[in-house]
Amino acid sequence: MSLRAFHIVFVTVSTLLFVFLAVWAFLFAVDRTPMITALGVISASGAALMPVYGVFFYRKVRNLVL
Repeated sequence: MSLRAFHIVFVTVSTLLFVFLAVWAFLFAVDRTPMITALGVISASGAALMPVYGVFFYRKVRNLVL
């Protein structure tokens, strides 16, 4: 597996983890502490920003010959 492919897989897995944490923090968490709310907010913003980063990375390395 090339470094480029690994990076795409890593961005995808990271995005899925962010989505899972945000859903857990906002819907399934038993306690509603400020720390869990902060985790949800950070995870939701990460879930929104990781695909943007993935697209920028893919556009940057699309034409590289490795």
